[in-house]
Amino acid sequence: MSDFFFNYGLFFVKVLTIVVAVVIIIGVAASAGRKAHQDGLEVEDLNKKYKGLARTLRKAVLKKDEQKKEAKAEKKREKAEARETTGRPRSFVINFKGDLKASALPALREEVSAVLEVATGMDEVIVCLENHGGVVHEHGLAASQLARIRDKGVPLIVCVDKVAASGGYLMACVASKIYAAPFAILGSIGVLAQIPNFNRFLDSHGVDFEQVTAGKYKRTVTMFGENTDEDRAKLKEELEDVHALFKAAVSEYRPDLDLEKVATGEHWYGTRALEMGLADEIQTSDELLSERAVERDLYALTYRIKQPLQKRLMANIDSALEKADATGWRRRFESRLPR
Repeated sequence: MSDFFFNYGLFFVKVLTIVVAVVIIIGVAASAGRKAHQDGLEVEDLNKKYKGLARTLRKAVLKKDEQKKEAKAEKKREKAEARETTGRPRSFVINFKGDLKASALPALREEVSAVLEVATGMDEVIVCLENHGGVVHEHGLAASQLARIRDKGVPLIVCVDKVAASGGYLMACVASKIYAAPFAILGSIGVLAQIPNFNRFLDSHGVDFEQVTAGKYKRTVTMFGENTDEDRAKLKEELEDVHALFKAAVSEYRPDLDLEKVATGEHWYGTRALEMGLADEIQTSDELLSERAVERDLYALTYRIKQPLQKRLMANIDSALEKADATGWRRRFESRLPR
């Protein structure tokens, strides 16, 4: 009888676990579905945001009479600002968080297009960039979107708080000025191809791999076929060609860089990157935006695109792979810290 109750209890726990898991999945899917319907451009007044945060803190720490004095002073400041006949210059803030496929690119295109419809030479665009790099053509197109801003004569600033490496730096170098946090990662001006090969495994299990191509170099190094030295040499040639294009793009926007030193595929941390010429100033995005808010009107732009459920699920998988790839950067960093 005790075995019966034990097995029943075990079965009940398993069923309960499955039910809870299903409920969680449905809840997440429903939440994602609600968010997916939010499409279009969203604009946030960062000046108001900062003032609201300060107001909340003052309310918590100041005495009532001090609060009244501060409230009166704030009203005077607001009236003075309202009486100004000439508008203040504006800073349009765009956040770009990259992944292997630069999946934020469609939103970036819309955000840049919106800015260019209203920005003047007095205004500027600040891109807060976090990007480890990834697929060449996707990040190349993302860099081209930022180039649209410079081509229109609007000053472009890129802030790197964490990382702008490889394709991420291809985007960052387009800026008129690059700000980097003290330990931000910059550089990795190089090209990489990593391809696993299962040919020996398939051969040992009696599995033949057939590949038919038209064109000598339609396919060189493969995952399942037997690779030759000629295949590897051709892939190396292609990578060198992409590397040359990468260096040419960096040189166009940062002509004073010594490419022999920086285009080796290595990366550097903020202060060292400044010495190498990869950045122009050491400062976090928070510091920069706080300074700009004193004399400029700041607007954060976010373009949300409606995504079908299948695409959102695939995006989650890509995000997981990106996090696994980013772990390599973190381990490199941690390995250099004193224990």
